[in-house]
Amino acid sequence: MEDIDPQGADHSIHSVLRERIVEHLFVGRALQRLWQIGITDVEVLRSEFDAGGYDLVMSYGNLVRHIQLKVSVVNATTRNITASLKLQERPSGCVLWILVKPCLEIVSYRWFGDSPGKPLPDIEKMRVAKHARGNSSGHKAERPSQRVIPVSSFERIESLEEVLTTLLGVNFPLQAKASEPSQPSQSVVLGAEDSLQSTIESGHQVIVDV
Repeated sequence: MEDIDPQGADHSIHSVLRERIVEHLFVGRALQRLWQIGITDVEVLRSEFDAGGYDLVMSYGNLVRHIQLKVSVVNATTRNITASLKLQERPSGCVLWILVKPCLEIVSYRWFGDSPGKPLPDIEKMRVAKHARGNSSGHKAERPSQRVIPVSSFERIESLEEVLTTLLGVNFPLQAKASEPSQPSQSVVLGAEDSLQSTIESGHQVIVDV
C-alpha cells in the first residue's frame, strides 16, 4: 500500500479521496452533535455524482438543504472555488467549504448561502469557470454552467454548532453556568445563653452542649 505524505503533493493527487474522508468526518460529527442535544430525525443523503451541483442533502423537518462541499488545507493558496448554476435551482442550496490540517483534522469552515428555506445567492453574474487542464495547445475551455466564487464572498465559521445552526436552523442550548461551590457547614456549640432559633436560621449545624 502506498504511503501518503500528509505534508506533500499527495493532497492534489488524492484530492477525491481527501474530500470523501472529510465528508464522512463532517457527517459523523454533525449527527453526533445533534444526537447529544436530542435531535435524531435529521436525514443525510449523498449524491453519487455532482450533476445536480451538490454533494450532500440534509433534511430536518420541512427543510431540505442541498450542500456542495469543498475541502482545502489550511494556509493553502486557494482563493476561490467553483459552483454549479444548478445549485441555485434548489430551495436551500449552499456551499460549505471545510478547512483541514494536513492530517485531515477539521479546523474551521467557510459558508456561502442564505438562511434556511432561501436559495443560493445569485452567482450567475460571477466569472465563468474554466477547465483546470488545457487542450493540446494549452487553451482552457470555459465551463458555462460553473461560476467562480471568491473567498471574500464566504462567511467564516469556527464551530460545528454554528454550522448546524446556519444549515438547519438548530438552536443549541446555552452552556449551563457552573454552580457555585457550596460553603462548608459550620458547627456551633450552644451555650445556655445562646438562641437556638437564631442559630438555626443562620444555616449552621447545631450541636447542643448539655
